[in-house]
Amino acid sequence: MVFCDENSSVIEWSSEEVIVPYVSPIDGKFHRYFVDFYVKVKSTDEKTKVYLIEVKPKSQTKQPEPPKTKKTSKSKIAEMRNWIINNAKWSAARSLCEDKGWEFKILTEENLFSGSGEGL
Repeated sequence: MVFCDENSSVIEWSSEEVIVPYVSPIDGKFHRYFVDFYVKVKSTDEKTKVYLIEVKPKSQTKQPEPPKTKKTSKSKIAEMRNWIINNAKWSAARSLCEDKGWEFKILTEENLFSGSGEGL
């Protein structure tokens, strides 16, 4: 957030104000996904660009390994469930961004703590 406040290229930003409807593959029902950030920036060619940004630990951006035994732990089930739901959310966000000419990005600790602001 400090990055957005102090970066002169950022025209406007908000946190958890953009709502993306999605259907959960788990229950087949519509849900609302509150994307972490909306950021509107001025590019070097003076055009504006809008990003929807989700911040996640890198470990949650990769598909979990399948269970190695027939008995699956509760934590492994929760990990797989979260992966399935997150993919549905991210797919809906990408679709919304495509329709609006925006870009959807998932940032991890690698982007946030590199010091470069890389990712936007």
